[in-house]
Amino acid sequence: MVLAFAGVSAASMAQEAVPTEKYSVATNSFWSNWFIQANAVGTSFYGSQEGAFMKPKTLFKNYRTNLGFSVALGKWFTPGIGLRTKFTGMWGRSIISEDKKTNASKYWVINEQVLFNLSNMLCGYSETRVWNFIPYVGAGVGRNMSYNTYSMDLNAGILNMFRLSKKVAINLDINYGLFDPRFDGFSATNSSTKNSFKNMDRTLSVEVGLTYNFGKATWSKTPDVEAIKALSQGQIDALNAQLADANAENARLRNQIANHKCPKAEGGEVKTVKEIVSAPVSVFFNIGKSKIASQKDLQNVQAIADAAKANNAKIVVTGYADSKTGKANYNQSLSEKRANTVADALVNMGVDRSNIEINAAGGVDTLSPISYNRRATVELK
Repeated sequence: MVLAFAGVSAASMAQEAVPTEKYSVATNSFWSNWFIQANAVGTSFYGSQEGAFMKPKTLFKNYRTNLGFSVALGKWFTPGIGLRTKFTGMWGRSIISEDKKTNASKYWVINEQVLFNLSNMLCGYSETRVWNFIPYVGAGVGRNMSYNTYSMDLNAGILNMFRLSKKVAINLDINYGLFDPRFDGFSATNSSTKNSFKNMDRTLSVEVGLTYNFGKATWSKTPDVEAIKALSQGQIDALNAQLADANAENARLRNQIANHKCPKAEGGEVKTVKEIVSAPVSVFFNIGKSKIASQKDLQNVQAIADAAKANNAKIVVTGYADSKTGKANYNQSLSEKRANTVADALVNMGVDRSNIEINAAGGVDTLSPISYNRRATVELK
């Protein structure tokens, strides 16, 4: 069992060498991050009547070892701290001889344990981590059914969980338990020491099994406040830039009107000259798409279409993509598709296709945030 543990641990540590994303997490609801466990248990028993110290050379003798099972229900309250309630049923041993049949007994124990996921606490949470190292401590009560005795117990151990998927993991649990000296039906013969801490009944167990996570099994990232602030500031900067452009255009138009002189035709009649000035209108798209994100964008395009039809004017449609998404060739093709999509919308509005000029600018980063560059512009030529 120890060799298997060493091999799996080494493989997991090697896989941990691959960088994984670690991040702060948001609090989940009470019904999230629950788990159930089922394990096969192998235990070595040591009675208080044997003396103060467990003897390693006899630790795995068949007269003191036996098998059992455990089931547990638990919840992680944070990625680093959790609780579990664990029931263990054992075919135990009361060590009164070196005959395993004579020593046979049966008992059960219920424990409440506090789990500390040191992998998450020390290295940061990562939902794809293969090996989680989880020490724990706990306390509970047990009953020896063969000798009709009860005992409080203290226990500590290390739970190793090896991730198979988001929902399932393999357990390797090593734990140590302390019981009342009379729990196994026998007590230390020295009455002055029979109730001392070092002369308690003891167990050393190795458990192997599975964990199943139900409900929400992972933890979501906390909102990146700085990123949100940066995005909001980028939006404000873009709006300010658009406002500055509009103000400059208005100033130009006022100046043009103030200095405009209407030419006179022969005979003294005033000749009316139609001049149409139009600022570019933007139509936006979702990332990687050439379908218009919102049909509301076409309301302003309709005004340009009407002006073009009334004056037989040319319309220029220019498609764009953001330079941070996709390769240059892909962005060039995507920007052309976006321009053609808007051109088709203009044709549906009654504009002659021969009066539409299509340009594809490819990937650009002229606007901030970068998502604002996923667009096509429409303007009169």
